[in-house]
Amino acid sequence: MSLEVENQTGERYVGSAVLALADDVVLTTWHVVADARSVWAVFADGQRVKVIGCIDHDSRRDVALLKLEKGLPHRQAALCRKMQSIASRAYVIGAPKGYDFSISDGLISQIRSVDGFSQYQVSCPISPGNSGSPVFNQRGEVIGVAAWTKADAQNVNFAIPAREFSQLVASKPPATWDQLGAIAQPPSTSTLVKARQPALQAVVDGVPAGGYSAFSKRLNEAAGKPVTIIVQEEGKTNIYSFTIK
Repeated sequence: MSLEVENQTGERYVGSAVLALADDVVLTTWHVVADARSVWAVFADGQRVKVIGCIDHDSRRDVALLKLEKGLPHRQAALCRKMQSIASRAYVIGAPKGYDFSISDGLISQIRSVDGFSQYQVSCPISPGNSGSPVFNQRGEVIGVAAWTKADAQNVNFAIPAREFSQLVASKPPATWDQLGAIAQPPSTSTLVKARQPALQAVVDGVPAGGYSAFSKRLNEAAGKPVTIIVQEEGKTNIYSFTIK
């Protein structure tokens, strides 16, 4: 499915997701919905279903379980939590640049430890809008979700393995977007570009900056805290994470 997200400041963008675990449970990356105030799931047949909230998430692993307003029987994808072999075929279905339900293919280029856990490096093309896209193996099983891409590189992309969703509890009652608020930071990887469409604006402690003076003031207030800054310039995006002394 595609996810149509409106964030806390009224910006709208597109991410991707997949239905699994139950007929009303959605798997995606946390950064797609971390600052959401409204989310809708859109399926290939045009059906739209409201996403009422987040069941559980892990911001470090960048994974989240979302709750649909109603169940959709017979649409669940099969998950494969077993780590795949290097050089295995991989397929991504998502919404690159908003072109929903696009399919791309490639290989599992490598399995790397990033942020303290194993992630798939994949050669499948990933663009803004692909965040949360299911990554399939040749048997049609979901082996992970597309998450981020290396800045200033070609097809150096990463996916969170499906087994990382085992850390989440699907039986929790969902927290609504109003309850969650704008509380989350993107994961701390310093050289990643989050693949949601459009790209994020500059963020400090999860709060969009409102000009240089507001930005400078916010930095001063964040002394001693870890911050993540996303910089967009001439079509390029870089993310910097550090602690202000």
